[in-house]
Amino acid sequence: MPNAQQRDYWNGDDSREWVEHPERFDEMLAPIGELVLARAELASGLRVLDVGCGNGALTLEAASRVGPTGSARGIDLSGPMLGVARERAESGGVGNAEFVAADAQIAELTGPFDRIVSRFGIMFFDEPDAAFANLARSLAPTGRIAFACWAPMLENDWVAVPMAAMVEAIGPPGELPAPGQPGPFRYAQPDALVASLEGAGLREASVERIDVRILLGGLGVLDDACAFIAASGMARALLGDATADERERALAAIRVSLEPFVTDDGVRLGSSTWIVTARSG
Repeated sequence: MPNAQQRDYWNGDDSREWVEHPERFDEMLAPIGELVLARAELASGLRVLDVGCGNGALTLEAASRVGPTGSARGIDLSGPMLGVARERAESGGVGNAEFVAADAQIAELTGPFDRIVSRFGIMFFDEPDAAFANLARSLAPTGRIAFACWAPMLENDWVAVPMAAMVEAIGPPGELPAPGQPGPFRYAQPDALVASLEGAGLREASVERIDVRILLGGLGVLDDACAFIAASGMARALLGDATADERERALAAIRVSLEPFVTDDGVRLGSSTWIVTARSG
């Protein structure tokens, strides 16, 4: 089955922090989600597809912006996160949003959609060319896409600062995803993404770099940011075989590294993101 590894990951314990603390991610990534929706040029009555919708924050905001005559559908591989998204829609009385378990690479997406958006949900396809071709087929003739994906890891202080501290404390990590393989920084160099979009028949593909300081782990204090990093997949991968002493040293090093970035509302570090847009062919 395509994307089997990603399907297992996003439905397993390794991604549990996304389900247990959805507000942390929403507060952290809100500025970037706002940029995605702004570049999507939403308007009343439009039909929106959110790819890799996770806990549904971007989908629900899109639903609000297109109003009751429009609609927003979020799709994701993660059953637990879709459950969170549906609960949010129900508790908020959002009647024009729906959440569907679907793989954007192979699913019948039942468009057409006027807009396709994604906040860090497009970097995990086994076959990106097939995925973007499928998305392009579901886009209306006057449709538009707007995606966010991370720029290079070392240019994202929210990752680079605590990672460097851990490496200094206990040594380098094991294998990281190879360039071009599914993972958060797959499109650190976005040329392959633009090529996939153009190969799918989309036009006017463009990439805009956005640098913004974000709240690491959302609103909170230094302890909250440290706990967020400690629970992350990045830290778990690095600390998987660590001894108790190594783990203690690594977590202490994270704390020291983040202290200079403490503000009144949380720990703010730099982020660097590509905002990618394109139109129907």
